[in-house]
Amino acid sequence: MAAKTAANSHAACPSFEPTRRKRISRGGLPGAALLLAGLALAGCQTNTSTDLIRLDRAQGSEQNIASLSSVIQSNPQDPEGYNVRGTAYGRAGDFRNALDDFNRALQLNPRYSQAYANRALVYRNMGKPNEAVNDYNASLQINPNYDVALIGRGNIYRQAGRTNEAFNDFNRAIELDTTDGRAFHNRGLIYQLRNQHAQAIEDFSKAISLSPSSPEPYNGRGVSYLALNDDENAFADFNHAIDLNDKLAESWVNQALVYERKGDKARAFKSYNHAARLDPKYKPAQDGVARTRSGGADG
Repeated sequence: MAAKTAANSHAACPSFEPTRRKRISRGGLPGAALLLAGLALAGCQTNTSTDLIRLDRAQGSEQNIASLSSVIQSNPQDPEGYNVRGTAYGRAGDFRNALDDFNRALQLNPRYSQAYANRALVYRNMGKPNEAVNDYNASLQINPNYDVALIGRGNIYRQAGRTNEAFNDFNRAIELDTTDGRAFHNRGLIYQLRNQHAQAIEDFSKAISLSPSSPEPYNGRGVSYLALNDDENAFADFNHAIDLNDKLAESWVNQALVYERKGDKARAFKSYNHAARLDPKYKPAQDGVARTRSGGADG
């Protein structure tokens, strides 16, 4: 299986691999949101998981499942049919039926690397990272050059704090000439953690070139621009992230941070407050509201 993926892949949300011949574009990874200690840049953190499936209930519609089931009924020994239907169940959020289909596909073909990677993604979304890693490992044993599995495993390693192992997986995918922007985005996040912001900016820029409609790498790049005290470029990136998707609390927090650095507490409060409404549990938004509340009241 070739290592390359579709050029329009999203930097943040991973996709299933439905067949050996066709790949479905991915979603993406959220960038890092900044925290303030006073007005000094203190570090970054990730808002949401990088391996959440973007649910599409239509994929699990009775009509769609019936159509896919008819394909299976016409050739019940073809593992690909189960893999395709499993992706539909997975995208619809029906993880139990998705697992059943991927299990059946692997029974029919124990060397089906894509089915292992797809089942790993479902396990990841079910909060079972150990099972997911085991499946990514199995996929890579079959096809060591499978970029989807490398990036998926790297995401789990990164979120578990195993950054060296994650870095190696993202590097390997990049060496294989992946066109999946998530590899560059996530490697950029690790560069960021290592305070290697020039390298991080380069990786985020590459992710943007591969997936220009994804807000997450703009957020990531903006964070590194801020770390280098380039507020102008940071502000432009955060604003563009909001233009692309105004439902990400992280983007509004990042925008607010720039306002706060400029001393504009009124605008900062409005952005922090908007982020808090989008995600009431997002601590950077809560902390920002508390810091700038007086400015908002005055404004």
